[in-house]
Amino acid sequence: MNLHALLTDREEAGRPIRVGLIGAGRFGTMYLAQARNIPGIHVVAIADINTERARGALALVDWPAEAIAESIPEALAARSTTIVADSGALFGSDIDVIVEATGNPIIGIRHALAAIAQKQHIIMVNVEADALAGPALARRAQEAGVVYSLAYGDQPALIWELVDWARTSGFDVVCAGKGAKYLPHYHEMNPDNVWENWEFSKELTDSGQLNPYMHTSFRDGTKAAIEMAAVANAARLKPSDSGLTFTPGNLEEIATICRPESVGGVLEVSGTVDVMSSVTRDGEWIDHNTQEGVFVVVKANNDYVASCFAEYPWHRDPTNQYAALYRPYHYVGLELNISIANAVLRGVPTGAPVGFYADVVATAKKDLAAGDILDGEGGYTVWGKLISAQASVDAGALPVAMAHHVVLKNPIAKGQIVRWEDVVIDESLSEAITLRRETEALVSDTFLEV
Repeated sequence: MNLHALLTDREEAGRPIRVGLIGAGRFGTMYLAQARNIPGIHVVAIADINTERARGALALVDWPAEAIAESIPEALAARSTTIVADSGALFGSDIDVIVEATGNPIIGIRHALAAIAQKQHIIMVNVEADALAGPALARRAQEAGVVYSLAYGDQPALIWELVDWARTSGFDVVCAGKGAKYLPHYHEMNPDNVWENWEFSKELTDSGQLNPYMHTSFRDGTKAAIEMAAVANAARLKPSDSGLTFTPGNLEEIATICRPESVGGVLEVSGTVDVMSSVTRDGEWIDHNTQEGVFVVVKANNDYVASCFAEYPWHRDPTNQYAALYRPYHYVGLELNISIANAVLRGVPTGAPVGFYADVVATAKKDLAAGDILDGEGGYTVWGKLISAQASVDAGALPVAMAHHVVLKNPIAKGQIVRWEDVVIDESLSEAITLRRETEALVSDTFLEV
């Protein structure tokens, strides 16, 4: 990719890329663990309302004490790093690129807008914010002449890269997706029973180190839907309005499963996204499953290509018309610098929304009554279902990111989608609502069909 050479040039010229990190959680800490080993990179500041957590992150990755400054001006002058509680200090502070890693969709939108206003590139680790209003944010960034990008190392950017590889190579993309553990009852999961559906020890789950809400989202289908919405909006793919299939299978079966129903697969439409389950419907782990991996399924566009599929040891279907490219791992924050380098040195994203094609809508986990308070992603009341953006807009569906601390006006049956008209809107979220309305105005039914 030659990015390392370009970074080395910046290092030798004394012009490192100046990075501002918002959020010192797991993803941010993983990036910090790599940052001092990369030429041409200067992490100027880390913003976290919990400054002790940020200090702990630096200690965890053996950040030298002498490389920690008291202020942003001192950090810039001494090529060191400072910690601040107020993220506002990072905008317009001679920082080239902002990494938004808070995981809060409302705060993420605010940070992205602030970065764009200051002509700073924005790397959106916060895929929740991207699923809610990424198309509008990407449009605003483009108009401002800065890069808005998905975060390399997280699965959406890696899936987008596989799609880009496929199309650049001349293939038609049939499906793009990932693996995850899934059972049908997961849609009813809540923070009280979440650990029954994970493999963690009781010692660990009792320790308080794990967030039950976050891990509920990882299992109840919401996080998978959010990530696949990011992929669909970046790659112009059309999700099924029935939601993700979570079909069980191993890596050799990817192309057999993720092909159209008309030829024996599970896809309602071609040119889509999906997630495969790493366990059978009985809960047994599948050998050589797709857990943690990402994939793209392509179709041969002529008989010669099909013969190539047959001749090489590729992951193909029985007809030799479909084949999968599979990457077994994603290295999360350890790979993030690929996005940072591409944004600053090349002016390109590692995936970014090009339109509004997919949405994640709030869906009742149980029968809900008027007056109930929705508690959002990973909670007790709703999970996020992936549907097409057109279907979402037509139904007036409430995005799952806006289903937090809002009161229901109408009863909602289990499995039913919540609509904007079913809830009392929190007017304090006007900024996020404005961006969401801008996103809905970008809804499109123009896909890259196969």
